[in-house]
Amino acid sequence: MEGYMTAVVKQHPKEGADIIKKEIPKIGPDEVLIKVKATSICGTDVHIYVWNEWAKSRIKPPKIMGHEFVGEVVEIGENVTSVKVGDLVSAETHIVCGKCKACRTGNAHICENTLILGVDTDGAFAEYIKVPESNVWLNDKDIPLELLSIQEPLGNAVHTVFSGEIVGKTVAVVGCGPIGMMAIPLLKTTGASAIFAIEPVEYRMELAHKLGATRVINPLKEDVVSIIKSETEGYGVDVVLDVSGSPTAIRQGLKYIAKGGRMSILGLPDNEVPIDITNDVVFKGITINGITGRRMYDTWYKVKGLLRSGLKEALKPIITHTFPLSEYEKGMELMIKGQCGKVVLYP
Repeated sequence: MEGYMTAVVKQHPKEGADIIKKEIPKIGPDEVLIKVKATSICGTDVHIYVWNEWAKSRIKPPKIMGHEFVGEVVEIGENVTSVKVGDLVSAETHIVCGKCKACRTGNAHICENTLILGVDTDGAFAEYIKVPESNVWLNDKDIPLELLSIQEPLGNAVHTVFSGEIVGKTVAVVGCGPIGMMAIPLLKTTGASAIFAIEPVEYRMELAHKLGATRVINPLKEDVVSIIKSETEGYGVDVVLDVSGSPTAIRQGLKYIAKGGRMSILGLPDNEVPIDITNDVVFKGITINGITGRRMYDTWYKVKGLLRSGLKEALKPIITHTFPLSEYEKGMELMIKGQCGKVVLYP
């Protein structure tokens, strides 16, 4: 396809981004060209936008931002057989090599040579995006576009929640950004007995309560450890899901997790986190899981099944704002201030 498109581009190694015209991507024999119908803002996009230390070390401008999206296939390469023009699709955002030990042992989500859409390659904050056929995910057309656009982060939540048993467990969700918020209805609909949401931003505290948290705790004003201990007969919670990346929150979680419990960590601390391994890990006999992305493609099938089973209704409150792509800065500011759930952009 020939022509030009509008895109949000990180052109320079500094704060901000620009809306410019770029050529529509040209696809190779194993690639698919997709017309973006909706794309949502991720915390990673915010990091790139504000140009934090991680972005400085990883991003090589110019680069089209964004990686969470849904769109329509408009062109396929000559070797593509799994999708056709007109299909409604999303994409796994980790482009993997398929050859390293991790890939060959069923762990492609931790591939040694991973490239990420919108980070290492041009992304979805544009009218069109090209994606390898192997990354394309065929969607159900009866799911709303805004929910289809957030399947990638929903997959993060699913991977985090279901990295261990949940039914009948008491659970703490630490950090109620968009992924933490998604975890709450997942937990509620799959049998967690109590859900404690730990979040300091009032807007997100209210949303966590609306989504079904049993108790919402402000860690800046309340003693998280004593509250959770008192409400779990002194044992602590069975499961801690950290989506905050806060060193303080992680250390607190290790204090209020029950013996034999499970901590799954998706959040990314900026610095090293000193912990008391002897008393909080070894003597408690807990399991700590590091969570990276989604299991390819096991998590995607779980996401599709959950959306079909009725989770889509429970997730709708998470979409709090929508803007045209040209007003992406409004979405970025809301994300920076924590005054939103998930923000969806329409090219």
